[in-house]
Amino acid sequence: MPVSPAYRADPRFQALWQTPLGAELADAVAPAPFPAEIIRHRNDRAAATVGLDTLTDEEWRAHFARFEPLPENQARPLAMRYHGHQFRVYNPDLGDGRGFLYAQLREAGPEGGTGRLLDLGTKGSGKTPWSRGGDGRLTLKGGVREVLATAMLEALGVTTSKSFSLVETGEALERSDEPSPTRAAVLTRLSHSHIRFGSFQRHAAMERPELIGALVDHAVETYYPQLGNAGNRAAALLDAVTAKSADLTARWMAAGFVHGVLNTDNMNINGESFDYGPYRFLPRNDPNFTAAYFDHSGLYSFGRQPEAMFWNLRQLAGAFSLVSEAEPLIESLNRFSAHYREALSGAMVRRLGLKPAPLGTLDADVDLANAAFRALAEGGEPLRWEPFFFDWFGGAASEVRALAGPRAGLYGGEAFLKFRELLASREPDRPERLLSPYFAGPEPEELLYEQIEALWAPIAEADDWSAFEAKLAAIEAARAGWGY
Repeated sequence: MPVSPAYRADPRFQALWQTPLGAELADAVAPAPFPAEIIRHRNDRAAATVGLDTLTDEEWRAHFARFEPLPENQARPLAMRYHGHQFRVYNPDLGDGRGFLYAQLREAGPEGGTGRLLDLGTKGSGKTPWSRGGDGRLTLKGGVREVLATAMLEALGVTTSKSFSLVETGEALERSDEPSPTRAAVLTRLSHSHIRFGSFQRHAAMERPELIGALVDHAVETYYPQLGNAGNRAAALLDAVTAKSADLTARWMAAGFVHGVLNTDNMNINGESFDYGPYRFLPRNDPNFTAAYFDHSGLYSFGRQPEAMFWNLRQLAGAFSLVSEAEPLIESLNRFSAHYREALSGAMVRRLGLKPAPLGTLDADVDLANAAFRALAEGGEPLRWEPFFFDWFGGAASEVRALAGPRAGLYGGEAFLKFRELLASREPDRPERLLSPYFAGPEPEELLYEQIEALWAPIAEADDWSAFEAKLAAIEAARAGWGY
């Protein structure tokens, strides 16, 4: 077989699809035939974790352009059915309109790795019953943007899907938000789950509590086996999803990331970020910063992301209310604030490269996180988000470097004095990271809108991918420096 010994197929959903629940969750589809199969990105580091790094380029094209089945894996692609709230308006006309679940396999790694069940899913692989009049395609620029997003988020410690493969398909697409005709591509993602909040919402809208219960059982048995003995599995699952979603939101905030489209069909039950459309990374601290040009009210602005996540969790709880009493669901939701507070302080401390406060002294981390946000605000427009964390990585151990660097003049205000006072008592986590070549330079890696546009221009104009490849290499160096 063209796979390594680390490859372990486990097509769990294929077996589920033969049941009444599975038949309501997905439709068998066929991938589109493409006139070209040009590999633009293959993530061999991610491929090694599932035993697919040994594929030749031709084998890669067979599996990630033509989507021929992987050995002993899912026989047919399956397009997921789901509903969802889009900008808080319920939409029952959703589902995988340009993608499908392609394969499931176990994560490998040192000494057997985690063994987690992982999914390979697509974007831009052709029409499905849920295409809603669309062409089922993805623009090459959209694929490039997603590859960059997932690489940068992983480098900054955000739980994210991984862009596994990007293949240019030789088609010309018409789009209203890009100069057209524009080039096409098919993207394959590696992620931890395909089950969305909207998967449960669909069954609730259909008033099928038995399907909600069956999907809860599948989610628990597949992804949360530690909850298998819970008397109320729906409430236990909501509690776990609430904690993971709070942690994800906190990591977005610490990374200065704005997802842009926090609809319930873009939320999954494993607290993993995925599906990057009009995302942005913050140029500087701005709670009102929005990513999507069509988000006129700022519903999904940077500062409102925690509120948006909590609102989405309430919709998931509403679906679960068909199979659970309300009180335990409400109790789970009420824990979101505490989960988020703890997760945000932890995420900020990690971004600063510091050891967490000892158990029982969480307030010290909260105080430090609040001081960091106040310092960022005091720095104002000249202080960019990412350079702040770069300059102060390691805390007091980096003070001399920070105060001798290009932004030294921004670090003298009252809020910064308080921030530095709190840093004085904190120790670096893994001090060897401070010696990384990444921190020897004056500037960190960023992924701002203008930079993405500059990376795309030579691709569009001259099919020159060198800047894109150099940026991915630089982001990988940043990931090694940050230690994720």
